[in-house]
Amino acid sequence: MTAPDRIRVLIVDDHPMMRDGLRALIASLTDVEVVGEAADGDGARREAQLARPDVVVMDLHMPGTNGVDATRAIVRSVPETRVLVLTMFEDDESVFAAMRAGASGYLIKGAQQDEITRAIRSVAAGQAIFGPTVARRIISFFTGGAHAVPSAEPFPELTAREREVLDLIAAGRANAAIAQHLVISTKTVSNHISAIFAKLQVADRAEAIIRARQAGLGT
Repeated sequence: MTAPDRIRVLIVDDHPMMRDGLRALIASLTDVEVVGEAADGDGARREAQLARPDVVVMDLHMPGTNGVDATRAIVRSVPETRVLVLTMFEDDESVFAAMRAGASGYLIKGAQQDEITRAIRSVAAGQAIFGPTVARRIISFFTGGAHAVPSAEPFPELTAREREVLDLIAAGRANAAIAQHLVISTKTVSNHISAIFAKLQVADRAEAIIRARQAGLGT
């Protein structure tokens, strides 16, 4: 990308209001333009291949293909494109999953507008950029706050316990059996399942099982 060129951005988020806000923000800039939008990971991959943007602003939690998998696919198929994650998730698993997938930056939703625009420009210029909270997590890891980068796990938006419950659901266990296996109450199991359905945006247990088994859980 030469200096006179405008930075070409693809916006990926399943919330229309979020896309509208980012589009309005970018429209106020003289050196950045929106060249496409997508509401899920599959759409992000298609638009990235068609538009060949300089930067993809990527949400992580979306229906269908999530932002981590979409990031991985875009980095492989459109290597000149950089991915800036903009999400509500700031847990270690989400951060490191995005980094392993090839993201060049990671911001938390709620970041100031100037922080977002600065990040877009920095990522387009080939730099790595992280919001303050994420940067502290990375520094903690490299200074001994963690002993290893979390292994690649499906559904990084889930907590370790929620993924454990989902694994047991996919294995065909009923709530009572899950509670007994994990030594927790059935109400706690129900609460975990409600959180899993919300985060994965699935309507029922059958859909959750399909998603989980596609990801290798329940074996």
